[in-house]
Amino acid sequence: MIANRNAKWAVAALTASVGLALAVAPAQAQQLPRVNWKMQSAFGSNLPHLGPPGQRFEKDIAEMTDGRFVIKFHEPGALVPTLECFDAASKGSVDACWTTPGFHAGKYPALAFFTTVPFGPQFGEFFAWKLFGNGNKLEQEIYAKHDLISFDAYAIGPETSGWFRREITSLDQLKGLKMRFFGLGAKVMQKLGVSTQLLAPADIFPALERGVIDATEFSMPAMDIKQGFHQVAKFNYFPGWHQQISVNHILMNRKAFNALPKSYKKMIEMAAGHQVMYNYAESESTNFGAMDEMVKKHGVQIRRWPDDQIAAFEKAWMEVIKEESAKDPLFKRISDDFLAFRAKYKIWGDAQAVKPTYLK
Repeated sequence: MIANRNAKWAVAALTASVGLALAVAPAQAQQLPRVNWKMQSAFGSNLPHLGPPGQRFEKDIAEMTDGRFVIKFHEPGALVPTLECFDAASKGSVDACWTTPGFHAGKYPALAFFTTVPFGPQFGEFFAWKLFGNGNKLEQEIYAKHDLISFDAYAIGPETSGWFRREITSLDQLKGLKMRFFGLGAKVMQKLGVSTQLLAPADIFPALERGVIDATEFSMPAMDIKQGFHQVAKFNYFPGWHQQISVNHILMNRKAFNALPKSYKKMIEMAAGHQVMYNYAESESTNFGAMDEMVKKHGVQIRRWPDDQIAAFEKAWMEVIKEESAKDPLFKRISDDFLAFRAKYKIWGDAQAVKPTYLK
């Protein structure tokens, strides 16, 4: 009998508390301020897996606040030149950028470590370093110097490592080639004689079509097919040794962020984290279909770098680490931390490595 009375009391108390919460919630929502932010994206809304997550993020924030907090998504170049959003957010000309640390490597080469690393880890290991190693801490130290703060906001899986007009049978063919290349992988290609340049997504195809560049890497099949690279270059090379995962972020003006109510700050963090998971899974679900279409409909020839050529890329990468570390203390500090974490993780990663033979 006592147990029944206690149970009924607990149910009644829970019902009352839920009712109170529901009654109070609208009043609390009305007390939240109306805030309107301008956020420029480095990637167009029509570019799968890079632009749309920014729009979903905008929608999520608006829905969680009943429209009281709006982070307006703006297309590339709508407010400032695409690659200048770092400075604009630092000055407060825009509130936020939907972008990638790789686009800021011209200011700090070490920032490239926070988006993708040649021969680097995939999703689990990379986020282990970022969240539970020193990755995010080191990244925020750099951005704080410019009154900026960031949250990882979307991620995609491994990429292709290049589109070429002709089949590459020897790495000697790379010497003198003009190629769009991203991140730390560009430094590797430079050691092999490639003349690299970083182009914003919208500028790549016109440059390839006009012959301003001879070859390009950009992203993964689901995105590359939308860019139309296969119309000019028919040889697509794998694996994406330079980008086994790509993590991008929302970069915000620190003063604007600090002025937000605590609840809005947490919403940004949670909405950004949701896009990391959602976007990674979405991108992984689409690439095999895009590759199949490229081959069967557009005559693309899929090529894999032979093991000896992959080894040459890796050798060049280790030389890049050594050379960049010697001339840039910040690069050395971050690369040392990154490599130390990977060395500790190795016992776990190696223990779990599986190469199934039944998938042929």
